[in-house]
Amino acid sequence: MQLLHSHGSSVSRLLLAGLVLSNSALAVPVQDSPRQYLLAGLDLPPKYTKKAKSPYNPDNKDPLDKAVDAIGDELDPLPYRNGQGASVLGPWNWERSRQSPDLVRPPSTDHGNVNNMRWSFADSHVRIEEGGWTRQTTVRELGSSVDLASVNMRLDKGVIRELHWHKEAEWAYVLDGEVRITAIDYEGGNFMDDLKKGDLWYFPSGVPHSLQGLGENGTEFLLVFDDGNFSEESTFILSDWLAHTPKSVISKNFNLAPEVFDHLPKGEKYIFQGSYPGSLEDEQPSGKNVKKSKYNFSHRMLDQEPKITTGGEVRITDSKNFPISKTIAAAHVTIEPGAIREMHWHPNADEWNFFLRGRGRITIFAAEGTARTFDYVPGDVGIVPRNMGHFVENIGDEPIEMLEVFKADEFRDFSLFQWMGETPKKLVVDHLFKDDPKNGEIFWNKVKSAEKDEVTLPDSAKGIASDSVDEL
Repeated sequence: MQLLHSHGSSVSRLLLAGLVLSNSALAVPVQDSPRQYLLAGLDLPPKYTKKAKSPYNPDNKDPLDKAVDAIGDELDPLPYRNGQGASVLGPWNWERSRQSPDLVRPPSTDHGNVNNMRWSFADSHVRIEEGGWTRQTTVRELGSSVDLASVNMRLDKGVIRELHWHKEAEWAYVLDGEVRITAIDYEGGNFMDDLKKGDLWYFPSGVPHSLQGLGENGTEFLLVFDDGNFSEESTFILSDWLAHTPKSVISKNFNLAPEVFDHLPKGEKYIFQGSYPGSLEDEQPSGKNVKKSKYNFSHRMLDQEPKITTGGEVRITDSKNFPISKTIAAAHVTIEPGAIREMHWHPNADEWNFFLRGRGRITIFAAEGTARTFDYVPGDVGIVPRNMGHFVENIGDEPIEMLEVFKADEFRDFSLFQWMGETPKKLVVDHLFKDDPKNGEIFWNKVKSAEKDEVTLPDSAKGIASDSVDEL
């Protein structure tokens, strides 16, 4: 009824009268939704167009293709751009469109076919176990993620991810809480450590290990494996192995009577409630042939001194400062509101990124005149294939916190800004400003320092006037 009163027209009054006189279903907009308004031939009310503020209307013009924070501004994206497009009459997922406004109304610079490079962990199947859960994003969920796969796992207080190993190497980032890790190395040395939010671990291929939630709330972490075809279901698990080995063989292996093993688990335990452990010192194995590993399988990533940029912070962890991590390199990046992870590319590996906080957009330049823009919110996974140019722009009102992960031993990238400054002036100006020498001089004076500023806060975001001599 609120919908009908909002129009205050004779048509509305007639429709109201019809509703009062009949209980039958009428072809009138009885639901407060854009589709119902449009099907009834009525204009969208201001709350759906946000009047002149909204870019999602036929009259909006934006030659700069500026970012839109549809979530923060509570906008419902529609496929209008610079006088083109049309309204939506069919079914429409408004919540999903708010998360990906640049798919609904792409920048005019997008062109051609580019594979999907975004997946939300919210769309991944959750496996629920005793005191925990797990979900994964692999090449089966995100076809472009051919190099890396990921698992998001939660273990409550004292809950164990049982002793196991993988064909693939495992890299992990602690999202929250505390976790104890155990492992043995290739030489039989044991390793134990207690980790907190922002810490990493890395287990090379075949290294057996376990994980256990500590503290009152246990832990949640992100696992990354160096093969996009990885499956959490295909790990080698202690209880599962023994359940599928003849008891006579188990008896011989441990030199114990068969009845000792009468109550072994009938299959994998996977995630289960365990006894809460004592301190590392109390739990340290002490048999006569026990030895500690000479390798360090953990690293305090957030405890690293960051590189401070004009628009955020960068921490890089690879084999240079975490020597055991031979197949995975990573960066933890913070991008302040209004800032941008500068235009760049990675020559040695695909970039697998995970958004911990904030809202951002990435345009991927795939050569051959093709490019596509994707939007990301917390819990999203993104892929940028090796050597494809891209940026990450903060489009929200809070900092972006993200991980950049690579199947590589070292982190490497090329900065577009630095490349320009390291190239002869005449060559740069002839390429970009052949017919505009005045702005070419302004451009050169900006880039000639060849400064690499991984996260850039432009002068416009600082309230400083632009250097450009031309008004758009």
